[in-house]
Amino acid sequence: MQPRRLRRTVLPALAALTATALALSPATAAQPGATQVPDPQPLQTGRQVEALDRGVVSVRTDNDNLVSWRWLATDPDSVGFNVYRGSTLVNSSPITNSTNYLDSGAAANSTYTVRAVVNGSEQPASEPALQFANGYLDVPIQRPPGGGDYSYSANDASIGDLDGDGQYEIVLKWDPSNAKDNAHSGHTGNVYLDAYKLSGEQLWRIDLGRNIRAGAHYTQFQVYDYDGDGRAEVAAKTADGTRDGAGTVIGNGNADHRNSSGYVLAGPEFLTMFEGTTGRALSTVDYVPPRGNVSSWGDNYGNRVDRFLAGTAYLDGTRPSLIMARGYYTRSVVAAWDFRNGSLTRRWTFDSNSSTNGPAWEGQGNHSLSIADVDGDGRDEILYGAMAIDDNGWGLWVNGTGHGDAGHVGDLDPSRPGLEYFKVNEGGNQPGSWLADARTGEILWRTASGGDNGRGVSGDIWAGSPGAESWSARDGELRNPQGQGVGRKPSSINFLAWWDGDPVRELLDDTRIDKYGPSGDTRLLTGSGVTSNNGTKATPSLSGDILGDWREEVIWPTTDSSALRIYSTPHQTDRRITTLVHDTQYRVALAWQNTAYNQPPHPSFYIGDGMSAAPRPNVYTP
Repeated sequence: MQPRRLRRTVLPALAALTATALALSPATAAQPGATQVPDPQPLQTGRQVEALDRGVVSVRTDNDNLVSWRWLATDPDSVGFNVYRGSTLVNSSPITNSTNYLDSGAAANSTYTVRAVVNGSEQPASEPALQFANGYLDVPIQRPPGGGDYSYSANDASIGDLDGDGQYEIVLKWDPSNAKDNAHSGHTGNVYLDAYKLSGEQLWRIDLGRNIRAGAHYTQFQVYDYDGDGRAEVAAKTADGTRDGAGTVIGNGNADHRNSSGYVLAGPEFLTMFEGTTGRALSTVDYVPPRGNVSSWGDNYGNRVDRFLAGTAYLDGTRPSLIMARGYYTRSVVAAWDFRNGSLTRRWTFDSNSSTNGPAWEGQGNHSLSIADVDGDGRDEILYGAMAIDDNGWGLWVNGTGHGDAGHVGDLDPSRPGLEYFKVNEGGNQPGSWLADARTGEILWRTASGGDNGRGVSGDIWAGSPGAESWSARDGELRNPQGQGVGRKPSSINFLAWWDGDPVRELLDDTRIDKYGPSGDTRLLTGSGVTSNNGTKATPSLSGDILGDWREEVIWPTTDSSALRIYSTPHQTDRRITTLVHDTQYRVALAWQNTAYNQPPHPSFYIGDGMSAAPRPNVYTP
């Protein structure tokens, strides 16, 4: 299968940072090393999404219960809803303007169900609501035993319907206390992946083994239904000695490839797709790319060779593919995989070292990635720092501004067509931050250069300025979509969450949620008995629209790692938006959120003050 013709765009990293892209020759053949895989078109139209239940929750505040539920993309546009407390209907007429209901004065332990009303006909009852008695739900977890000088704590998490029952399960990564940044030597404990139902039932545990080093940049796991059977799989880099959820060892269980400094710079490297229900290894292949010569990645001791990123993308516009990547400081290699009929097959490989690409593509990666359909052709692209890779594995654009930490893609400026991309930079001779057209990489505005601008966020956090606001660590301004300073910089530069009733997003940092205001922030939530992850990054295990209506939940580990504590909003809203996990840009963002320097998810459309009616996704369920 030949990739379609396209233009590749390069914006050189010169002082002027030219605003117009330089077109290169059209691509006419697959890149070296790429395996182009025909993908039969399914009978359905649209994109494959999960067949979820209503996700009903009841959040207790004072003497009231806020009941909220999902409006699924597969529901009719005109659907209404009835809410039942036990067998008693509590609303006077079907609810059509929102997907929440405040039951004032109800008993704390009231049981709720929701029934859709379609063309005047009431449908069967949902599953009973999950009860957030104190504003949160605890999911018990099983802490692994530590070693003599280290212990374990719950780290990043992801979600997926592992068993096909319409409810999300949680996949959790356990990190030992002696986990290392790649720049630091030393041996670490093993990394574990666990799966839990929301009841706390443990489904399985995968031990990645001694030959997978522990640290934020090593294990990037993905949870998604890749083969379309209605059950999510789990993908991760593996090695000799990895033990799957059924107890089967991958490779040579006796091999120990660690050197005296704790780095793993020898031995085979694998990519494994695990079964979601059992944790059993379904398909194991060689990891692409292999490490090769360690020094070719930017140093000779094992730091930059083991910088990994991962994601999920709809490369054919219909079904999800797995994205696994290595490197970003110098060489960057991104491989796309399909999981069909029980086997992993490589779709394509992008390599910045390929003669097809050239030096302009080196050193452009971030400590994170984003995935979105930036060119509007129905297929996803990978935003890899200061460059974008098209859905067929060819470079789409590069603007030469180099490596950085954070990037945000979405409809950040609803006054102009398409998506925008906000990024912060690490290099001292590059702009500190910039906003670009996500389709071309053309920089729309930039801030002054200088040092490592390690944090940056973009989202509509203030109704006083149209569109998304953007801010970063080394810039003293809160900027509008045109780059103009519009007010006080927020108190945090980390995550975002839709939490209260309006469409303006809130600030999520460490274990708290604040609402931005021109004269000061207002505290909306302080997590109780919980802790954040990843050191100074201070991120949750996961945040996103996981349950209930379109607002976002936050999952933090308890301080003793005995539970994952899920918080859900207690605030009413008059907005009705399809569950965000049926917007596939948002859903894949939840999948890649755990990757390296975690970033918050953004949907493919604008949610904020003055927003238009939210679009209804074109999707199907397996």
